[in-house]
Formats: sequence, C-alpha cells, structure tokens
Amino acid sequence: MELLKVQNLSKSFGGLMVITQLSFSLFEGEILGVIGPNGSGKTTLFNLITGFLSADQGSIQYMGKEITNKRPSEVCKLGIGRTFQIAKPFSQLTVLENVMAGRAYGSSPAKDLSQAREEAFEILRLVKLDKKWDMTSSQINLIDRKRLEVARAMATKPKLLLLDEVFAGLNPKETEEALELVDTIKKLGITMMVVEHVIKVILSVSNRVIVISSGNKIFEGSPQDAVNDQRVIEAYLGEEYYA
Repeated sequence: MELLKVQNLSKSFGGLMVITQLSFSLFEGEILGVIGPNGSGKTTLFNLITGFLSADQGSIQYMGKEITNKRPSEVCKLGIGRTFQIAKPFSQLTVLENVMAGRAYGSSPAKDLSQAREEAFEILRLVKLDKKWDMTSSQINLIDRKRLEVARAMATKPKLLLLDEVFAGLNPKETEEALELVDTIKKLGITMMVVEHVIKVILSVSNRVIVISSGNKIFEGSPQDAVNDQRVIEAYLGEEYYA
C-alpha cells in the first residue's frame, strides 16, 4: 500500500530553491533512506511533510488524503511522527514526563494521566530508558537524548515515523544499539523515513533510498545501487569512498 506520495514538491527561501519538483512514494512497511550533502534539502523535506514549512507548489498525500500545508498538530493526529536533528526535550521534566507529554498528542491521545504514564513506561522499556525514567532530560547523555527523542515521537502513536539524523555523533557501539532500536520499531509495523549521513546505517536499515542534491532527486533505488551510482559518488560520496 502506498502510504505517502510526494508529487512535484518545491520550496524556496528568498529566491533560493531548496526543494525542486521532488516526487517519490513511500510504501507501508518499508524504510526509505534519504541521503545527500549538507544543505541539500533533506530536513526541509521533513519540515514540508510534517507542516513546519509550507510548500510553494506540489502535493503531499498521506494514505490517499491531501496533507499539503496542514498544521503540524493536524499532521501528527493523522499518524505521522518525527524526530529533530537537535533534540530539544523539556529539560526540567523527567524522562518519563517528557514521554507522557507526547501521549497527549497524536493519532490516539491517552485518556488520562494514568494511561499516559503506563504507556509512557512501555515506550521507555522499548527504547531502553526505563531505568532512567526519573532523571531529568538535562541529566542524560547524548545517546539517551537520542533515545528520548525517538520515544517522544513514538508516544504520538505514529504509523509513519520520520527519523532525522538520530545516529549523528554516536560511537560504533552506540550506533549498533540505535540500529537495534530501528529494527525493533520496524517489527512493530511502523513505516519509516530516515535522513542520515552514516552510510553504514543507510545500507543496514533501508529497503530503498532517494538521494537529493541541491534540492533535486538524483537517484532512487536500492542502497547498494546508490553507492555505486556515479551521480551519487560525484555529488555526495566522493571518489575516495568509491575507491
């Protein structure tokens, strides 16, 4: 089933085209990797899908319904969750309270605090933060803040989850743990789009990738084909990687 359909999507800032006539589809149950150089428009794409930015032209359809330029709260209620490159949890709230706050929104908000607390604990167990539930978010380290960012997005009960560089800054062991988390989320039946610079991650988790350069899609296909495509090598990977 086609879950997300983007057609001829464009966005500019002050005359500078950031996304140009971008089209692609995302199918239920798959993980779509989105890669490209810094400034290529990847996060802008996420912002357009989730309503944090308005498109200049084009269409975004989710489960067959037009969602172009809907407010973030409306998009969230429809079942699209996301993380942000820079995690910004409520620093004075505990890890548990941060996730409980997420249960107040999304496709099926908790009916009361008791339900929110119980379900927040389940999510914390999923992301392996349950033993740190009573720490404030300002007290936890980078990998745990990344986990908390994912937990807060999961708390909105998404059918589609957009992950924006959740592997950035992690060491090899932490990256392996994050890969396990993505696999766990996939087993729950959640479809994902993953923006990432770590090629190992994209090769490991993605069923398919699109490569964006200067706002233009230059490749769509398997991760293995992407790393051997001359356009991708020239625009993003570099000849050193190819060699």
